Amino acid sequence: MRRPPTSVPVSWFFFLKRSSKATKSIRHSTEQMAMAFKMATSGLSWVTDECKNSFMEMKWKKVHRYIVFKIEEKSGKVTVDKVGGPGESYDDLAASLPGDDCRYAVFDFDFVTVDNCRKSKIFFIAWAPSASRIRAKMLYATSKDGVRRVLEGIHYEVQATDPTEMGFDIIKDRAK
Repeated sequence: MRRPPTSVPVSWFFFLKRSSKATKSIRHSTEQMAMAFKMATSGLSWVTDECKNSFMEMKWKKVHRYIVFKIEEKSGKVTVDKVGGPGESYDDLAASLPGDDCRYAVFDFDFVTVDNCRKSKIFFIAWAPSASRIRAKMLYATSKDGVRRVLEGIHYEVQATDPTEMGFDIIKDRAK
């Protein structure tokens, strides 16, 4: 009778037992992944009221053109990082996203249709640049659906790792 293969070689256990730094790193990584899973499947209390209220103000009152959200690593809560006023543009949103860390953003895109009708579409942008940490990318990727569920009324989603993947032309093409 054959024994099933083990997932981790025995030699790794001796290495990890001797190396407390590696053990702490693995434990910390496991805790963060568990937190991300909990966030993605929980009752969504980890999205702050400030996020929900800012989004509603943008959606109904047109007070904001865009909102940038971030996940606080210590508390695991989604908070508002930056808010763009009604006079700001899409280029201001793109400039406000960090080049080395992940973020979520929502953008209120106003346009005029061929029939000369004014419309507005809300875009959800998942920003995960190549220079960001893998742990942050995993945390943002696993939490994305939960955040979208809380922010009701999003029409389109864009996932971007560099500014060319979320250019204004892409937004215009998606909306029409």
